[in-house]
Amino acid sequence: MSEAQVITPGQYIEHHLEHLTLNLKTFSIGDGGGFWTLNLDTLIVSVLIGIVVFGTLRMVATRLTEVPGKMQNLVEMVFEFVNNAVHEIFHHKTTFIPSLALTIFLWVFFMNAMDLLPVDLLPRFLGLFGVPHFKSVPTADPNATFAMSLSIFALIVIFNLKAKKHRLLKEMLIFPFGPYLFPVNVLFRLIEECVKPLSLALRLFGNMFAGELIFILIAIMPWWLQWPPGAIWAVFHILIITLQAFLFMMLTIIYLSMAHEGH
Repeated sequence: MSEAQVITPGQYIEHHLEHLTLNLKTFSIGDGGGFWTLNLDTLIVSVLIGIVVFGTLRMVATRLTEVPGKMQNLVEMVFEFVNNAVHEIFHHKTTFIPSLALTIFLWVFFMNAMDLLPVDLLPRFLGLFGVPHFKSVPTADPNATFAMSLSIFALIVIFNLKAKKHRLLKEMLIFPFGPYLFPVNVLFRLIEECVKPLSLALRLFGNMFAGELIFILIAIMPWWLQWPPGAIWAVFHILIITLQAFLFMMLTIIYLSMAHEGH
């Protein structure tokens, strides 16, 4: 690791935690941070993963056969697993929720799975073309996790309005402490609703950022010491990335089910 020998461990960690950014005001790459800064690496990787994963699903769907091959079997197994999980929680006829759940599970899973690539693989390869920084795990960026959770929050609001209409206001005013404490009821309801996207985003980001940081710390070690802890952590991390994708999907279904049901 010639790069690790030239710079200090602290500089190495800092380098791997920096994003490839685009300043939307000046349209210059790598120009600082702030509100008008776009993390290009997060955007590029997440979009490419979406195109590859859902393009593959589309290809399989257009080539269904009575005697399924390995890919069709795998897709049908994942679809059945997600569909069963949805119908155990969401007890209304819908095609939107299973589709949304499948999209969330697969997209989050494969974004998480980018953490299993060697730490220096993409940054060094892209460095040959003059790219200064590149983080390959979109879900280790809070901008990505908050974008997804705020999208879910918007769906929660839409489901509440569509399913409950005028009953939503009554529900906010009288539950859980009765009509005489309606200011407290409204405050509690607002806190409850705001906590949902916050918990979704921070749980996913925290777990993936910690996993990425551990891989970076392992990469600092001498090459002959990296393999045992790296292999052990990679195996354990496969469980983490799967669990986090599953939790994000399940909580989304639960929140939307709560929004659709009466109090």
